[in-house]
Amino acid sequence: MISSDSSRNEIALSRRSVASPGIVGNGRTKTSNGSNGSDRKKKTIRRRILKKKTKSVGLKPIFTCVLIMMPLAGFFFVAFSLIFAPDSSMTEDKLQNSEIRMTKGVSELISEPIAVPQTKIDQPIEKQEEMRNLRVGDGVVLPPNLKRETDFFIPQKKWPVSVRDEQESFETIIHPANRSEEPKTLMVPKFWMEKPLIDFESGDVLMRRSVSLKSGSLNSSTGENKSETRTIFVMIASYRDWQCRHTVESIFNTATFPERVRVGVVDQIDNKVDDSCDEPIAPCKDDPDQALCKFASQIDVYEMDAILAVGPVFARHLGYRLYRGEYYAMQVDAHVSFVKNWDVDIIDQIDATGNDMAVLSTYLTDVAGSIDEETGKSLRHTRPIMCNTDYEGGGQGKHLRHLSQPEAIPHIKNSPQLQPYWAAGFSFARGHFLVNVPYDLYLPNIFQGEETSIGIRGFTYGYDFYAPEKSVVFHMYANGVNAQKRNKVPKFWEHQNLYRGLGVAAMNRLNGIIHMNPSNVEVSSWNHEEESRYGLGKARKPEKFFDTFGIHVKQQTTEQRLCQFVDSGRMHRQFTQHLRPDGMGINYDEVNYKFVTPK
Repeated sequence: MISSDSSRNEIALSRRSVASPGIVGNGRTKTSNGSNGSDRKKKTIRRRILKKKTKSVGLKPIFTCVLIMMPLAGFFFVAFSLIFAPDSSMTEDKLQNSEIRMTKGVSELISEPIAVPQTKIDQPIEKQEEMRNLRVGDGVVLPPNLKRETDFFIPQKKWPVSVRDEQESFETIIHPANRSEEPKTLMVPKFWMEKPLIDFESGDVLMRRSVSLKSGSLNSSTGENKSETRTIFVMIASYRDWQCRHTVESIFNTATFPERVRVGVVDQIDNKVDDSCDEPIAPCKDDPDQALCKFASQIDVYEMDAILAVGPVFARHLGYRLYRGEYYAMQVDAHVSFVKNWDVDIIDQIDATGNDMAVLSTYLTDVAGSIDEETGKSLRHTRPIMCNTDYEGGGQGKHLRHLSQPEAIPHIKNSPQLQPYWAAGFSFARGHFLVNVPYDLYLPNIFQGEETSIGIRGFTYGYDFYAPEKSVVFHMYANGVNAQKRNKVPKFWEHQNLYRGLGVAAMNRLNGIIHMNPSNVEVSSWNHEEESRYGLGKARKPEKFFDTFGIHVKQQTTEQRLCQFVDSGRMHRQFTQHLRPDGMGINYDEVNYKFVTPK
């Protein structure tokens, strides 16, 4: 796919249709105010009436004037109604276009900006709070009689949806590992939203409940209650993985409501020898019930030549660009198997937290011996939990890394269990997590460290991480009975001779953004490009995370045996007491706990 010709360096978005599988190349789709003179006539009539004078104020001239004015008033009323009244035949598309044009201010269709006084400092506290709650993006304040839906523009929610419909509006980015005078450019989908769903300009530090409720598409054709209509985006980053298409099959075949699921894959392959992730395992004419045939319209595959791969961070950055406003977002590896009814199960679990900022995440259990072959149900009663991490060294410098995690029967029942850390191999949250905490574009050759980056950045945006109470998906590891199958899969570093040395600079940026660089790394020495987009939130500070969970950045050490506090359920019981009444995350301003190694 790539050659010395620079035009071949672009990424192709591929689509396999049931009728005719094929590849879409180069990121492009294959596939009046006139007047009729009546206004002038009306003005002339009006001028004549005004010029006419009466010498006395008798009843006759008044009666005559009334007779003349009544039909004119009726004419004006009818004309005004025809011109300005809403068109009852306006289509939904026209309404959507009107809303889309509202890139600032409230979500309602308001043609003119509303100017009302800003909050005054000498007003009573109650009045100041009332006005603050009415504040909208760009400093506009709404009067109390206008319902406040959101703080700023949120794209129109659509279902079904596909980035294939947007290829004409793709944008160009420079490959993150570029070091030449003539940079390699790639055509990529735009983010569903270009900035977080938090109105920082108006002083907000946490996403508002009203904004959270406004985001997230529904598929009204599935299910009998609202939870069954909530859409799910599943993101997969795959590197030359033969199992990718089997994972996609598993996603749809085991879901209770597959019609509400959409899969986005970043498929890094050598198309001379590798199968594409959306290539049906058997021809669709022979087996039309395959998920890759039956649900082809719900699968977006962004295909990239493997030689351009520079690690999972860049691949998942591209994957987040495939998100299009689904209610939930899941991230998994390309070699996993799902249990029966996983979609209903995982939604029930996240609902049980009562926390709209909850992110369910963990290192997955090995698939061997985990799923009943007849029923498709899980055979496990244990689950892993993320609590074991420490500093480790390497060619990219010392950094925090998650180690092997404990797996046991949960101590907290009927709910996922609170934990400090986030895992890249499995993550399930409201879709706004992908909007607010996107993968950093400028971290080539990062493998270890991505989980710390997303986890701490997510913490600063107000997100809380939980271990699922029950596993709904299992991982095929390169050991035991599956060692031979998995060990033959190539790794992204097979081309690292082309990008050697970039990882150190990337790690300095990663650690610099989350305030974890050692003192000998100058702030001016690492790349600060688009730091506000791929940086920290304002709900909490990284230092609060370090203090709470026993991480000593200057010494590059950690307090030991944190799992005793986390796995036992003590963290969950203590911290969930501080969940905000509106369910928008745990208020860490009320958490004074600092973990130290137990004696």
